[in-house]
Amino acid sequence: MSSTTSPTPGAPDELQRRLGVSDAVLIGLGSMIGAGIFASLAPAARAAGSGLLIGLALAAVVAYCNATSSARLAALYPASGGTYVYGRERLGEFWGHLAGWAFVVGKTASCGAMALTVGSYVWPGQAHAVAVAAVVALTAVNYAGVQKSALLTRVIVAVVLAVLAAVVAASLTSAAVDMARLDVGSDAAFGGVLQAAGLLFFAFAGYARIATLGEEVRDPARTIPRAIPVALGITLAVYAAVAVSVLLVLGPGGLAAATAPLTEAARAAGADWLAPVVRAGAAVAALGSLLALILGVSRTTLAMARDHHLPHALATVHPKFKVPHRAELLVGAVVAIVAGTADVRGAIGFSSFGVLAYYAVANASAFTLTPAEGRPARIIPVAGLAGCLVLAFALPLSSVVTGAAALAVGAAAFAVRRALARRT
Repeated sequence: MSSTTSPTPGAPDELQRRLGVSDAVLIGLGSMIGAGIFASLAPAARAAGSGLLIGLALAAVVAYCNATSSARLAALYPASGGTYVYGRERLGEFWGHLAGWAFVVGKTASCGAMALTVGSYVWPGQAHAVAVAAVVALTAVNYAGVQKSALLTRVIVAVVLAVLAAVVAASLTSAAVDMARLDVGSDAAFGGVLQAAGLLFFAFAGYARIATLGEEVRDPARTIPRAIPVALGITLAVYAAVAVSVLLVLGPGGLAAATAPLTEAARAAGADWLAPVVRAGAAVAALGSLLALILGVSRTTLAMARDHHLPHALATVHPKFKVPHRAELLVGAVVAIVAGTADVRGAIGFSSFGVLAYYAVANASAFTLTPAEGRPARIIPVAGLAGCLVLAFALPLSSVVTGAAALAVGAAAFAVRRALARRT
């Protein structure tokens, strides 16, 4: 195992520990309860048909295993970087590098998708311009300090939960409810259910943000293991309520054909007045996801830069705001370019592949823990690792091919760097 390169306490490049349990939970909720629930239900229904809820349950089980493994590792290694750090310390430098690469590449694509989601809801005719403006604004918020990010996240989570609660209430009290729409029929093919689980996993993956903030939470050995399962449990309850209520009024076929499932569910329930509220909620949710994504990617970039897997200049921490300002500015610039120029169709699948690879390394790392280090029950990392690999390769073929190619580029970059280091 390689030695940790986290900064010594009190050093100029050390991030400040400001976040408590409630702040960490809210950052996790802001990452998970975001645009994913507005965007992922329809493609998941197209894949799984009436087996949508089974796919949601599978995604939740894999997410629980990943969250438990990540929480135990984050308590032991409370430094920025998440699985990049865990893989490096438990499995070796290559696996840490690959995990960090998968996270940065996959989540940068997610940032672009979330930014364009904001643009498509706020001003469809100028979606790219609005997306770039959103990236610039949220990068500025993160630059000013993580406490301000946590405060904005608190507001966003409250707004999104209120919108989702309104959709659920309108749907469940509607005359359009038909309990038979929850029945699982012959259209629920096994492969389709697995693909739906992989797509829905995209909406769960935000709990990683809590682990990547390990250097900025107070008492991380206590805070992180508490915050991650709480955030995941709340998110699962919300997603289950939304999925059931939407299915009851639209049915699997109607949900699969919907372009804006929650808006159409509100209309089917006879609550047309709720449709513009849902559109606004979707835009706010995408902003919340984008805020947390930029936060997490910049922290992993910081950790990789400290170890020279990325340019070391990115490891600088701002003396006043105590944030990795160069990493945040670079991440913001790259995301702005993606949001301003790219077509992000397929970004959910590409991002899911990268994030599932990231968590596969986390589960493999957790498997190496000893009882004295807080090892979870063996079945958890084993099931998490197997689940990540199965869901990753059940995704659409284009997502698998592009995701595998991105990982291959990361592996090649590591090999080149190692060869140059040996030569010098």
